[in-house]
Amino acid sequence: MTVFILVAGAFTGPHVWRDTAARLAAGGAEARAVALTGLGGGPGASDGPVDLETHIADVLAVIDAVAAESGREIVLVGHDYGIHPVYGAADRRAGVVTRIIHLDAGMVRDGVPALAAVPDPLLREEVANLATARGERGSGGELPPPAGDAWSRWGSTAGLSAAALDGLTALAAPQPLGTLLQPLRLTGAVAAVPVTGVLCTGNGPGVEMLQMMADVGDPALRALADAGVALLELATGHWPMLSCPAVLADVLAEAASGEGQRLTTPDAAHPPAHLRPFLLDVAERPRERTGNTDLYLPDGPGPHPAVVFVHGGPVPAGARPTPRDWPTLTGYARLVAGHGAAGVTLDHRLHAVTDYGRAAADVAEAVERVRADPRVDADRIALWFFSGGGPIMADWLAEPPRWLRCVAANYPILAPLPSWGLAGSRFHPVRTVSEAGDLPVVLVRAGRESAEIAATVEEFVAEAARCAANVEIVDVPEGRHGFETLDPTDAVRAAVLRAVDAVLDRLRGPDAVS
Repeated sequence: MTVFILVAGAFTGPHVWRDTAARLAAGGAEARAVALTGLGGGPGASDGPVDLETHIADVLAVIDAVAAESGREIVLVGHDYGIHPVYGAADRRAGVVTRIIHLDAGMVRDGVPALAAVPDPLLREEVANLATARGERGSGGELPPPAGDAWSRWGSTAGLSAAALDGLTALAAPQPLGTLLQPLRLTGAVAAVPVTGVLCTGNGPGVEMLQMMADVGDPALRALADAGVALLELATGHWPMLSCPAVLADVLAEAASGEGQRLTTPDAAHPPAHLRPFLLDVAERPRERTGNTDLYLPDGPGPHPAVVFVHGGPVPAGARPTPRDWPTLTGYARLVAGHGAAGVTLDHRLHAVTDYGRAAADVAEAVERVRADPRVDADRIALWFFSGGGPIMADWLAEPPRWLRCVAANYPILAPLPSWGLAGSRFHPVRTVSEAGDLPVVLVRAGRESAEIAATVEEFVAEAARCAANVEIVDVPEGRHGFETLDPTDAVRAAVLRAVDAVLDRLRGPDAVS
């Protein structure tokens, strides 16, 4: 028999697992929800300051009780913060643990506290400041539980009914500060335990997006690929045991058996998606490289209008080739140059989701460099954003200069994703589209987009309709995120050409912004 040992996240206790545990039991498994000290009981309750080691001991006690009963396969499930005591316990009982399941929980590292996994940087700072006031590791201190909308700072509440969210608040307990601040200590024994990740795609990236991130060189995801970690998806927010408990139970059963997709490592025979050929056969053109910017000029003396292509990300700093040499970007730049507009590709420093400020500064600097070129018409510029570059568009929507004739965006992220912890960021195009005036926006929408990104696009479209923004949508119904190299079909080619024509028409037309 499989025994699922369920460890809940911050502020929550065994009660959140009730319905999922019942479904697991109905399927022939056993489920034991761990009562962590200070969060619903625990064997060491109130004997002193509670820290991560206290919770590791709580999990160990349940593992040892199950291990004493012969013939049991032990599967540890860690949700959110709960993955940290799970790993601490599994490292000490690696010989009896069959599998670890990350339930919408990040990767853990030796010597790193759980606080580092909290998505919201301002929230991390608040906790650190509270701990400082309490002394070393926040000894004896507690973090009050969130309520209402504040839960979204810890993860997406997508899928939760109002009643479920009220219940989450009503039964929440303060989180002992020591559990978030004490570094996790691992011997390395846990590396022998098979791992499965369950990704809640309403809160963070799904498998396809993780594969793209691994392809561009994210070291942590390359490590997942090398380790053969299995991945499964749930189309819900951060609390699936409350939003879809029965579905979660079924997915946990699949995970326990080792099912799931695995990230792959690209090789010469199977190049990563972003380095596959551009879907259109575009003539080669010479480029001029200055600083972080490449310029592809059309024939003739000029001055020419220009389209500046802004890549997505985050892209690891060591990724090679850098984005301005990726086939999608160079393909578009050569394509518009063949139609009479200068094409510009650039590298910006979006290496992490906290880098949007400096990435935006890099883009602004590149635009001014291009406008200063005498072969470019400084009064006819378009900006075209891709994927994770989309949030940078917010600045240009908020205060569009007279010379900006159009902004375009392919499969963009148009609001900070829940897992980023940047809800208050200025890089939020949904909030700034109402300030764009008559600035034309060409939105190229992928029909097979991931759920978390598609949600930001639909928010943007709804807000654009509300404020009567000048938005033209080019739909690519069968296109995926990155369709220029993933989906070289005639229909997708036609959509790409429609989008290019739409942008170039606005560059050639009368002033779009007064």
